[in-house]
Amino acid sequence: MSGSKRLRKGAAVRPATARRVAGKPAKRPEKKLEKKTAKKPEKKLDKKPAEPAMDLAVGRRIRDLRRDKSMSLETVAERTELSIGFISQIERGLSSPSLRVLATLADVLGVGIAALFGATPKADGAGGVVTREVQRAELKLWRTGISKQLLSPAGSESRLNLFLVHLDPGGSTGDEFYTHDGEEAGLVLEGEMILTVDTETWTLKQGDSFRFASRRPHRFSNPARDAKAVVLWVNCVTAAG
Repeated sequence: MSGSKRLRKGAAVRPATARRVAGKPAKRPEKKLEKKTAKKPEKKLDKKPAEPAMDLAVGRRIRDLRRDKSMSLETVAERTELSIGFISQIERGLSSPSLRVLATLADVLGVGIAALFGATPKADGAGGVVTREVQRAELKLWRTGISKQLLSPAGSESRLNLFLVHLDPGGSTGDEFYTHDGEEAGLVLEGEMILTVDTETWTLKQGDSFRFASRRPHRFSNPARDAKAVVLWVNCVTAAG
């Protein structure tokens, strides 16, 4: 026989790829190691912050006015067609009322909406003639995207009041119409506003103005998606306070 060893019959021949290279062990298939990464706690998305302080202040003011008028919750509920539970929640600051609800409550209490702003720092001049910018009382209806700054001195005695109304994009008084005592007028200073009175609807842009009796069913909104609207608004209460 030659120097090479004779293979036994039936012996399997390993493929060349499976033979060991001299001096080097055969490579084993590498296992992919899965890195176990610790799960980071998911960050909770910040919700739109509530404004309980504003709701509490308005609620207390409504409660005080109701008590000054010696009116029970049952009486107010009957005249406003709102539930006793809902009015109670508003007075305790547990519910944020819409402008429609506030106007209805103010009407039954015999005051203008300005009376719901509460007390403000004393205006300059005798008799509260001048109101400085830093003295403006503000009512934020944050759920509906509407805020009202009172440009005249706050108080339930005033029957003529001037407001600067800010409407966030999409801000609205809602689909329901509302009515209250008095007259109102306004001038659009910035952006645009959709105003509906009775069965007629108008789109008012910067420079447009309006006037109507507040007993006529009405509602308004800002149709813009990316721009606010600013309206100079006048309310005159004609009923005795």
